[in-house]
Amino acid sequence: MATGIAQIFIHKSILLLIIIQSVACLSIETDTISTGVVIKDPQTITSQKQIFKLGFFTPPNTTNRYLGIFFTFSQETVIWVANRDTPLTDSSGSVTLSRDGNIVFLDGTTNQTVWSTNTSPVIKSTAQLLDTGNLVLREEATGDVLWESFSEPTDVIVPGMTLSQNVKTGKMVALSAWKNASDPELGSFTAGLEAQSIPQLATWDGGRLHWRSGPWNGLIFLGIKEMFYAYLDGFTQVTNDSAGNFFYSKPQENVYITASVNSTGHVLRNVWNGVAKRWEVGWSAPENECDVYGKCGEFGSCNVMQSPICTCLRGFEPEKEEEWGRGNWTNGCRRKNQLQCGGDGFLMLQHMKVPDFAQPLPSRDQDECRTRCMGNCSCIAYAYDGNIGCMFWSDTLIDTQDFGDVGVDLYVRLSASEFGSHKGRKLYIIIPVTVSFVCISVMIIIVWWLMETE
Repeated sequence: MATGIAQIFIHKSILLLIIIQSVACLSIETDTISTGVVIKDPQTITSQKQIFKLGFFTPPNTTNRYLGIFFTFSQETVIWVANRDTPLTDSSGSVTLSRDGNIVFLDGTTNQTVWSTNTSPVIKSTAQLLDTGNLVLREEATGDVLWESFSEPTDVIVPGMTLSQNVKTGKMVALSAWKNASDPELGSFTAGLEAQSIPQLATWDGGRLHWRSGPWNGLIFLGIKEMFYAYLDGFTQVTNDSAGNFFYSKPQENVYITASVNSTGHVLRNVWNGVAKRWEVGWSAPENECDVYGKCGEFGSCNVMQSPICTCLRGFEPEKEEEWGRGNWTNGCRRKNQLQCGGDGFLMLQHMKVPDFAQPLPSRDQDECRTRCMGNCSCIAYAYDGNIGCMFWSDTLIDTQDFGDVGVDLYVRLSASEFGSHKGRKLYIIIPVTVSFVCISVMIIIVWWLMETE
């Protein structure tokens, strides 16, 4: 009897020890993967200040397993995924350093490499998860960075991460949306920095422009209406270097902020509410129909407060009247009267989201913009911003929006005939005056003649 009780006690002790060891192995007290260390699903490593974890996760409504980086206090908020296109169907995965110094994610069932950093071989390396959420692979001897997760983002940007475009080569570091909420596979939408002219943020749907922030003036994006009312904390910072790279980054803040692009093409700015323990959407775009790129076509203007939301700019008419009347505005508008260059004028449109394809020219005042545009027959519109200076447009005006009470004043070049019948009114005044003058002159001559005959 005593022997049986002893055996039961031993078995329970062993079982308890196994449970304790299993729980303990879930969290490894390190932020580093060094040579010989293997992190097995569901183990994790944690950044030094316990902000981020690198480990394994399963999205909702699926059983697939992925390697990713996520917040310790919000583990469902994944900021980076390694094997987004090659999920595992079981929990056999592990991550370690290969013999050539790369980080590798292995399928334990087949012993095949699912994902790798794929950098040039080195003798020895270490991988560290930083408190910024950046997973950095370094050569151990020199400390040189061989690879970092921030250079290959998925759908989220956090403070310290950078999106960029090289205006010389066109190379971009951009966000790419998940296919859907349950599948991190590459989706239709991407978001990044477009810096070919004046830098702006943009999203693309399969390569087609879907939304743009408008030009960056050093303080705000001129196409984000909310920015004219209040500064969005940690939202914007654009810089450039001598190599032709333009960078958009989110400065470090005392609060947790993310910006992301989702599977429907919306850019979201989220702020962590520490009291309520949840993420709150502080801003999103497109916010309405008018925010969708080119909603009203070329030379059309969008105003979400009007019905219909699309109108042709003054001096323009629908390219296809019947389609326009049915609410299909994609073909836009055309000019009613062609420009004459020398005798044209400018119509001021107040509080606008300026059109795409603005060309900058530093200047001290608005009058210089008008003079330069008037002197260039290919200039069809101009605007002035105190930080950018002059902005000019040629060829077309697209993605123009009426912001109502904030924004930039846009001056559109029109034929003189579009400014009303001023010549007719002058003629109308001149004719009666001339007739009156003639009549009075005739009467004076008659009176003078009668006086002479007497």
